[in-house]
Amino acid sequence: MSTSPRTIRIRDDLLLPSAEVRFTYSRSGGPGGQNVNKLNSRATLWFDVENSPTLTPYQKLKIRRSLAGRINKDGVLQVAAEQYRTQKANREDALQRFAELLAAALAEKKVRKKTRMSATARERRLQAKKRRSLLKKHPDPSRIGNEAIPFKVRVVRHF
Repeated sequence: MSTSPRTIRIRDDLLLPSAEVRFTYSRSGGPGGQNVNKLNSRATLWFDVENSPTLTPYQKLKIRRSLAGRINKDGVLQVAAEQYRTQKANREDALQRFAELLAAALAEKKVRKKTRMSATARERRLQAKKRRSLLKKHPDPSRIGNEAIPFKVRVVRHF
């Protein structure tokens, strides 16, 4: 997810112009002494999904569905970063997370190919069900009677 000063690489086939995102800076929360109290090191990236000329309507729809919790009512995606002490590092972190979020939202979901059970596997499954049924019908092997069970029954004798 590398970026140049003019573009943000989302995927190999999708580059966003840097002009489509804007940043605001504010004070970070948490411990940190004077650094936190005096400097605006938190970077918040804003991206207007609805009015982006780069994205197709289909891509906008996928992003809206995938990132619904992060997009406000105006259709603007917000990504905040305040992990680092410097504004520049937080800006880079926000850009990287933004690119990863969009790439994940635009990724095509793989459709599961329906597979059929083989005849031998089906037969094995049915035999196991029959064995289990007979075991439940005759829990005590000494009372089986004339009914044949298609598996070995071990009779344990206690002396």
